[in-house]
Amino acid sequence: MNNTVPEIPAEIKTERLLLRMPKPGDGKAVNAAIRSSIKELKPWLPFAQQVPSVEETEIDVLEAHINFLKREVLRYIIFNKETGEFIGSTGFHAIEWDIPKMEIGYWIETRWSGFGYMAEAVSALSELALDDFGCKRLEIRCDAENVKSRTIPENLGFVLEGVLHNDELSVDGKNLTDTCIYAKFS
Repeated sequence: MNNTVPEIPAEIKTERLLLRMPKPGDGKAVNAAIRSSIKELKPWLPFAQQVPSVEETEIDVLEAHINFLKREVLRYIIFNKETGEFIGSTGFHAIEWDIPKMEIGYWIETRWSGFGYMAEAVSALSELALDDFGCKRLEIRCDAENVKSRTIPENLGFVLEGVLHNDELSVDGKNLTDTCIYAKFS
């Protein structure tokens, strides 16, 4: 269909947030957020099974920066526009530019949860994907038991297309989990 990669903004501003591509040196802030939120992140995210060192997080940030430049995974880190404080991370993965379609993922530092920041960030990414990138399909996938994560697509008008039962191993490798698939279409 369309194999042209559109222009990708390095920064996106919303009413309260600044989303930008990861840069060298961001690892310290990202690591501090992971550390303070490890209890809430651990049940859902593979990278939160152990508290990473600052160096490990910085390497992950550098890889995210490279992947962003290569247009393979477009991770954005989120900051409070007024204070400059790190809030969380979101972005596009499972990108197929030929269709085009992609998936949005996200996590938030616990102290910022419940204020609508992640919904604001994901809404901005949804508009970018559907309006500017011309995506025909935009997905959010999450564990069926992750009620907080499910709230985001449900509040933003994504359609629950289905639940894949016994779809994946839990991040600790001990149980089978169900995956909710939400989508928007253009």
